[in-house]
Amino acid sequence: MKLGFYDCGVSRAEPVAQEDAEIFLQTLANGGFAGMDYMAKNVDKRLDPTLLMPGAKAIISVALNYTPAQRIPQDQYQIATYAYGRDYHDVMKQRLYLLAARLELQNFRVFCDTAPILERYWAAKAGIGWIGKNHQLIVPGVGSRVFLGEIITTESLPQPLQGGEKSYQSLPLGGARRGLSQANKPREVCMNCGACLRACPLKAINETAIFDASKCLSYQTIENRGDIPSEVSAMMADCFYGCDRCIDACPYNKNATPTTIPELQPTPKLLLMTKEDWHNLTEEQYQELFKGSAVKRAKYTGLTRNINKMK
Repeated sequence: MKLGFYDCGVSRAEPVAQEDAEIFLQTLANGGFAGMDYMAKNVDKRLDPTLLMPGAKAIISVALNYTPAQRIPQDQYQIATYAYGRDYHDVMKQRLYLLAARLELQNFRVFCDTAPILERYWAAKAGIGWIGKNHQLIVPGVGSRVFLGEIITTESLPQPLQGGEKSYQSLPLGGARRGLSQANKPREVCMNCGACLRACPLKAINETAIFDASKCLSYQTIENRGDIPSEVSAMMADCFYGCDRCIDACPYNKNATPTTIPELQPTPKLLLMTKEDWHNLTEEQYQELFKGSAVKRAKYTGLTRNINKMK
């Protein structure tokens, strides 16, 4: 089975660099995570992955391209493209366990947005990409439409990663362009074009490193359990779940190769949904349409709340 990872890299398990730790703590102090109270929990582990797994020596980071081959018609209501297919947590974890088996790891833990770990930081440290002004990891060749995952292990870096005879380039990673290495890949930087800043309707992202989730439409339509303020809903346009505007605006996403992973493809039923269908969505239809989908995080009540905000 090909695992489908576009890229992967390895970094040493150690505390997060002071500068990056300070940015996280400042965002937390400024209320930048809005109602996501879980971000204030386990801060010590978030800033030091060796506390997640005592004795950890290495963090293997992977990126899985989810660029869609088909998109919901532009004249219909939209949802964020990351939610087109099956729940990415399940898709990624299955592949992470398979990768750990291929690497013959015995003592490890796998993560995909399910633990207090700064995923983009570790992916950048492993050389997979860099963090842009939109706070997303940008991976050369596919842009920022990638799911991230990690394997933390107490085992020393496998000998092949240190230049041994056997090479992990032969692993069936699928779309991988480079295979595993030890954070020695060339670094690129954000173009500083400002396209993502201009595209963000509520200016959740700006020239500083501090993010304001309360001004992010993804937060408001997914994580926010209360009412959506009128000044926010006025900016939702045609998207009732999530927001891809900063992603769509990024030049690195313009020519990304679509994913071929079956589980990440939108279902025909999703692609055929009309505005009228959404406004008449029953809970039974919701359960059928989003079975095994990340959209369930918003629940039926949250989704219909959002749809009713559409004009």
